[in-house]
Amino acid sequence: FFVFLNDSFYLTGKLHPSWRICYPNILYYEADMAQGYLQVDVVSDTNNFPVTDASISISKTETPEEILEEVRTDSSGQTENVALEAPPAELSLAPSGERPYAEYTIRITAPGYEPLVISGTEILADATAIQPARMIPAADLGGEEDITIPDHTLYGNYPPKIAESEIKPVTGSGEIVLSRVVVPQTVIVHDGVPTNASAPDYYVPYRDYIKNVASSEIYATWPKSSITANVLAIMSFTLNRVYTEWYRNQGYDFTITSSTAYDHKWIYGRNIYESISVVVDDIFDNYLSRPEVKQPILTQYCDGRQVTCPGWMTQWGSCDLGERGYSPIEILRYFYGSDLYINTAEAISGIPASWPGEDLVIGSSGNKVRQIQEQLDAVATVYSAVPRIAADGIYGPATARAVEAFQSVFGLPVTGTVDFSTWYKISHIYVGVTRIAELK
Repeated sequence: FFVFLNDSFYLTGKLHPSWRICYPNILYYEADMAQGYLQVDVVSDTNNFPVTDASISISKTETPEEILEEVRTDSSGQTENVALEAPPAELSLAPSGERPYAEYTIRITAPGYEPLVISGTEILADATAIQPARMIPAADLGGEEDITIPDHTLYGNYPPKIAESEIKPVTGSGEIVLSRVVVPQTVIVHDGVPTNASAPDYYVPYRDYIKNVASSEIYATWPKSSITANVLAIMSFTLNRVYTEWYRNQGYDFTITSSTAYDHKWIYGRNIYESISVVVDDIFDNYLSRPEVKQPILTQYCDGRQVTCPGWMTQWGSCDLGERGYSPIEILRYFYGSDLYINTAEAISGIPASWPGEDLVIGSSGNKVRQIQEQLDAVATVYSAVPRIAADGIYGPATARAVEAFQSVFGLPVTGTVDFSTWYKISHIYVGVTRIAELK
């Protein structure tokens, strides 16, 4: 039914999608709107340290002046999870032409920093969106920084992938390639087509890059097996670019582009999703292989609705198979063939020490325990929610409590156990806060 309010007509109640096509200028509210969640993580652009007590206002992007929520960051530079309206989850589980997410605008202010406005943060029903925000010191910019997040690739219009061979010739001199597959510490993303010399380049930590791309190209509401299959395809494609030094061997100074015609859609400043982040942290050293082929497979794909791609994975098809109970490798083999398998990188670049190969739990002891205690204690000097601990090489209750606090702050399952994903997350944050690596 219609409601007349402030000289405008509003439709309320459940709407058939065809109504919106026939009557695009009518504003409406749906009685069955769902909820998604938003957490904002604010750090300093100069040193990756959390920005405490930043003031954040949230509004719908369509009506940016109408403030819906106001929150502040805690000692870890994070806000509480804020519940926000989103379209029903069903819209993101099958192609319909309707936008399945709501868009919000976030304004952030903090003493000593330039104001930051992020428009287009995407909120999906029943999913937690994590919006990273890097604040620039006031003297460095001289005005407000504005970031606009464009449409998700499954909703907007982007160029289709230009087909390439999935296995590349490797003839270049190489820096970390040819001898083994290595997960890089960072990738250099060229934010445009390869030939656009004016497009900026960004140094992005590898896992952050994968999380950004996956959040830009699939929906976080999909079955976990579908998310995992797509993440594996994205990582394998990316590691193929790294291994073959594809762009460097063409005379460029970057690893990969943000153009969907050539690579994946990476979006500067966009939000990621908790469900995608957890999957990436669990498997970030994996890629896809074929027998007798050393390099990661260049696993190309398309959406399967706007673009068809025989012999490649379709994203909507992967969602459907996941809902039908297929495992990640079954989904991948359905599209790429039965000889595809999951491989593990031989090395992970830029970390202080490799995972010991087994979980660290209460009662564990030795050098690996001491190493993780030292890293946790260094992180605790910046993230005060993590209690400081002594590096005595003995995994006792105090270490377990510090691990639990770390896991809570950084979105990992809170177990108090240092498993694979926790070990490398601690190393990643430790590297950032101690400036061992240049993460900017």
